Amino acid sequence: MRAHQIMTKDIISVTPSTSIEDAARIMLQTHISGLPVLDDGGKLVGIVSESDFLRRSEIGTGRKRPAWLQFLIGPGRAAADFVHERGRKVEDVMTENPVTVDQETPLEDLVRLMEKKGIKRLPVMSGNQLTGIVTRSNLLQAVASIAHEIPDPTADDDHIRDRILRTVNATDWRPIGFEVAVRKGVVHLHGIITTDKARQATIVAAQNTSGVKEVHDHLCFVDTYSGFYVESPEDVQAAQ
Repeated sequence: MRAHQIMTKDIISVTPSTSIEDAARIMLQTHISGLPVLDDGGKLVGIVSESDFLRRSEIGTGRKRPAWLQFLIGPGRAAADFVHERGRKVEDVMTENPVTVDQETPLEDLVRLMEKKGIKRLPVMSGNQLTGIVTRSNLLQAVASIAHEIPDPTADDDHIRDRILRTVNATDWRPIGFEVAVRKGVVHLHGIITTDKARQATIVAAQNTSGVKEVHDHLCFVDTYSGFYVESPEDVQAAQ
């Protein structure tokens, strides 16, 4: 999937001259945490978000630095903080030159950018034109929509078994003597694991295989030092 497939297209924006009060009111009324800032020509010039309102003189959260630190950061930084905390317009608090993506940016790259830059939203551009915005909520919606995808016509029992074996056997944590049995989409996992993380990873690999309806865990745990052997929680419960 790519940015244009999950982005929000109905964009609510403000201008640099929009008042702080109006921007905050728009965020509250529309239940969104950030707004793109467009100049009079429709060009993206910044982003204003909830975090830009954390340090404000109105609510007594302005920065209070000791004199020695104030001296070290210099008058330029102190002046910038003053504007950010007391400015009356969006242009006083917004983040300028925001990180952007184009419409064909893959989801993997979107997530990487969000993690690397520590940001929650990415404006989507077509040339110099803002066409949408991708937020973490959009990514969550993409995950939720997977359940409604068209079923894989090749997801019969043999294909399911082959795909699970191929996926798990390509990993470093694969169970010893790993075997998979599939009947009518119901999967049974067999083998020996030496860590419960391997159990969880094997189950997840099976659950993510197209056509799988249920996964039953028969993976046995063996301690590599003592040789201590424990059947799967599912098998232990079934035996009781």
